[in-house]
Amino acid sequence: QVQLVESGGGLVQAGDSLRLSCVASGHAFNMNAMGWFRRAPGKERESVAAINWSGDGTNLLDSVKGRFSISRDRAKNEVYLQMNSLKPEDTAVYYCAASLTSSPATRQPYDYTYWGQGTQVTVSS
Repeated sequence: QVQLVESGGGLVQAGDSLRLSCVASGHAFNMNAMGWFRRAPGKERESVAAINWSGDGTNLLDSVKGRFSISRDRAKNEVYLQMNSLKPEDTAVYYCAASLTSSPATRQPYDYTYWGQGTQVTVSS
């Protein structure tokens, strides 16, 4: 059974940093893309970041470029989202996702098969 488990969320102030982690079990995703999505209250889910199978290619949402970065440890089957200079508009539930079909850093939700339960990130002003 494949599971993705996120951790690292919390309540922070604007300008602070957080590092989200996601550990996958039940399948080795080291040849597949992984990504982070978020859903803010009252808004649609949006893709935040994706990383390709090898870890040397990333794709970021425009509004987080320069503040967020995504990385992965293929040996540990883990993916990370480093979030710096957080803003209140970054408040959302953040979800980790893993693809079975894509190797490039895709941000299309339909390319992802497995999803975590989410971790809450709240940024106060």
